[in-house]
Amino acid sequence: MRNQPKYKFFKNWGYAMSGFLEVFKNETALRLEIIVFIILTIVSLFFKIPSIHRLLMYSCFFIVIIVELINSSIERCVDLITKDYHDLAKHAKDAVSAAVMTANFLTTFVWIFFIYTDIFLKLNI
Repeated sequence: MRNQPKYKFFKNWGYAMSGFLEVFKNETALRLEIIVFIILTIVSLFFKIPSIHRLLMYSCFFIVIIVELINSSIERCVDLITKDYHDLAKHAKDAVSAAVMTANFLTTFVWIFFIYTDIFLKLNI
């Protein structure tokens, strides 16, 4: 059995916020992704987009944020284990970086698709 303290919601929430703020402070990519998310969310509010499409569009951004946090976590673990160059360390970092890239591609595709179908097609552009 694991030696783990009793679950406390607010204490665990504090750990989560601490982790998020540490990554936000130290990772430019996360800050840029959040800025883009905020800007596009505000701009999207000026257009008539069905709620389900809006939900999918915003969900994709949260997927990017989640994967970016996982990326940062894995990179920190690899750096903790070794500062020396190692092929496996490089492959681990490259793989999780590819996951972030894939999430960004998904988000871009979904946004372009819904903007095209919900805005441009209805305006006959």
